[in-house]
Amino acid sequence: MFRRDQKTDALIDSLVSASTRIQGEVQFSGGLHLDGAVAGNVRAAADSASRLVVSESAVIEGSVEAQVVELHGTVRGDIHARGRVTLGPRARVEGNLHYGAIEMAAGAHIKGKLVKLSGNGAGS
Repeated sequence: MFRRDQKTDALIDSLVSASTRIQGEVQFSGGLHLDGAVAGNVRAAADSASRLVVSESAVIEGSVEAQVVELHGTVRGDIHARGRVTLGPRARVEGNLHYGAIEMAAGAHIKGKLVKLSGNGAGS
């Protein structure tokens, strides 16, 4: 179920289930898979390999910060993906998206600006 992503070397080691609602800021290191809802910011430790996977059923009402972000659900806030961001066909972003590299499927929706980060090792 949980596996190591060889491109980021970040293991998905935490899971927030679809029935879970979090009120407040979430801080994590390594990998986090979110199926539930967060009313607050979701941030990874800045100095480590990190990966956030947001499923189709998940909603984040706040900003997101991680090395790698894989979005299939909704984020209502800015996204800062120092390495790579992947937007699935049902991804919804209502905010600015700051990225090192981006992959976007047909159907993904962004209501905000795309901002390319420089000098960050986007190939992470």
